[in-house]
Amino acid sequence: MRTEDVLAAVAIGLWHWDKASDTVKLDAEAARLLGMPAEPVETTEATLRARFHPVDYVEIQGVVTLALAEGTLAEARLRVVDEAGRVLRTVRSRTKPVGEDDDYRLVGILEEVPEPQQGTSPLRTTVTGDWRRNREAFLLDAGRALAEAHSTAEVLRVAAGLSMPGFEPSGLAVFGTEGGKVTVIGHHGYGPEDVEAFLDMPLDTAHPAAEVVRTGRAIYLPSPEDYRRRFPGIWPLVEQFGRQSWAFLPLINAGHTIGAWMAGFSVPVTFTPDERSVLTTVARMLAQALGRASAHESERELVGGIQRSMMPTVQPDIPGMKVAARYVPTGGGLQVGGDWYDMIPLPSGKTALVIGDVQGHDVRAAGLMGQLRIALRAYASEGHHPDAVLSRASRFLAGINSTGPEDADPRFATCLYIEVDPLSGLLVIARAGHCDPAIRLADGTMLVRATAGGLPLGIDPDSDFPTTRIVLEPGETMLVCTDGLIETGGHDLETGWRRLREVVESRPVEENGTSLEKLADALVQAVHGPSSHHTVGPLVDRREDDIALLLLLRESTGRRPAGAPAVPRPVRRSVLTIAQAEPERIGEARKQVRALMHDWADPDQVDSAVLMVSEMLTNVLVHTDGDAVLVAKISGPPGHRRIRVDVADSSDELPHRRHPGEMASSGRGLVLLELLAGAWGVTPRGDGKNIWFELDEKASAAAEFGGAPFEGVT
Repeated sequence: MRTEDVLAAVAIGLWHWDKASDTVKLDAEAARLLGMPAEPVETTEATLRARFHPVDYVEIQGVVTLALAEGTLAEARLRVVDEAGRVLRTVRSRTKPVGEDDDYRLVGILEEVPEPQQGTSPLRTTVTGDWRRNREAFLLDAGRALAEAHSTAEVLRVAAGLSMPGFEPSGLAVFGTEGGKVTVIGHHGYGPEDVEAFLDMPLDTAHPAAEVVRTGRAIYLPSPEDYRRRFPGIWPLVEQFGRQSWAFLPLINAGHTIGAWMAGFSVPVTFTPDERSVLTTVARMLAQALGRASAHESERELVGGIQRSMMPTVQPDIPGMKVAARYVPTGGGLQVGGDWYDMIPLPSGKTALVIGDVQGHDVRAAGLMGQLRIALRAYASEGHHPDAVLSRASRFLAGINSTGPEDADPRFATCLYIEVDPLSGLLVIARAGHCDPAIRLADGTMLVRATAGGLPLGIDPDSDFPTTRIVLEPGETMLVCTDGLIETGGHDLETGWRRLREVVESRPVEENGTSLEKLADALVQAVHGPSSHHTVGPLVDRREDDIALLLLLRESTGRRPAGAPAVPRPVRRSVLTIAQAEPERIGEARKQVRALMHDWADPDQVDSAVLMVSEMLTNVLVHTDGDAVLVAKISGPPGHRRIRVDVADSSDELPHRRHPGEMASSGRGLVLLELLAGAWGVTPRGDGKNIWFELDEKASAAAEFGGAPFEGVT
């Protein structure tokens, strides 16, 4: 015999309550105990709730919450009432909650308490005191749910799930007014085709909802005869639904009737004073919730319009390049802030890309952002160099801070200004306290490129902003963003960039606008999509911030014709110039080489390459009067790659092997190259020389330190 049959034989029913999907499954015995036909049924939480005494239902919510927290069984006694409000029996529930928070399931049994109940008189006569006391339990529950609804759709969803204490509406509808007409804005218990006749009714229509809106007074129709007598014209359309009683109540907010609420019942309801009191209170709360939701939606629409008007449209017509941009306001409060981006055509035929972030997340930050963006566009359009544009913008913001209202705190702004030459791919970058740009190389590897920079705009009106020159090679993509993309979710710069690198390097490398747009979407989703909850950073504060993002792709110079041989694997390449006055950038060069070799098989070879790069660059700055140009590139398939590093300078004096003593502080550069490099050499050029070395990934560490022949001057 089945377990279900055994339990049914001893009058024990099984039930399964899924809170997430709002469904309750009952076997035949459980359905009988709850006053339903004795057959398996799947129903909703609202229907089930109407079967329980309101006080008991509120009590069991607390019992379940405690059991969920303690991992124990939830046991409670519940009075079961019928559709007319009479107490049928008392049942005992033993359930096991599974899950957490609001996403849980109840699995358990129901059995009738053996003690006989005193009569089956109506609930409102046997528990009159309960009715007057515990109706507040239902109203408090409904009020909480409506207060937590922030949109019209959420309010309507809550309204659809309301079930009155002791009498359950089988049909609900919310009517709104617009342009002198009454229309259905939400309903429950009706199909889409059922409400077509009521979607657009003139205000003078002979319909209960229209009359309620016109007069502001409720209409109660206890029987079909009352409905047919008062509204004979509309009755043929209503009769088909089989309802027995109806209540139409005005939705009044701030003294204005904004609509009507209809509750229809499948059983006769006399609408006693208590019942009318409950319906009136629910209608009042529903009207206030709809008013708040409407104001909130209007505010968001207004703020979103303001923010969109301040955001430029990215121009897709940079020759040989593609651009993608995103702006996501996510910082809470008003959905408007100080992040922005811009794309400015320059008099020289070049294009400037600008991205920045004004301190704060309020209307004042948005206003300063708009002023600063206009100022930057004006200075750039005059043809100034990137450092001059930022210097003028800093003085402009400092002037606003000094002349603003006394109660206004001074604000600063970070900014990254990039002058793009589409022909050569040269990027001239000026940075004011902003995040460094990142480059996705042609093989998909992402590198964060360190750039020189100055203070944020508005702090010191006389700040200098040194520039950095980077060449964006064909097939490479530049990523610039505000700190919201990096730090949201409790990340610092290191872990934030690591998260973005995983996204960038996991995307296929394709040179088309669609691929670039998909990459932009993937980056935003990694920070604010469902997957972001699995990539929380090391910081306790999981703060959210606005996001501005720009992607710039330089297309390859040509396309492979049909039938042509496959294109060789892309070369991973990095170029860096170090001026005589910037010896501290040797550290940046070491980081660039290490980042370029981040997936190299032998970590000892990575250390060797970094050491040789440091020696070569130091020699140029110490022994010549010119700048050093570093070019590092990796070619070949993984596991069998080769890195070649070239350091060029303008001096024609060739290096010489020296024999430093034990205590000498210099003179070991060529010795290190001979010991560590797989191959190396010096190549004279017309305007100086080039010293280089190579390392093969497939070479073992033993072979590497076995010594390489001195190839000398070639």
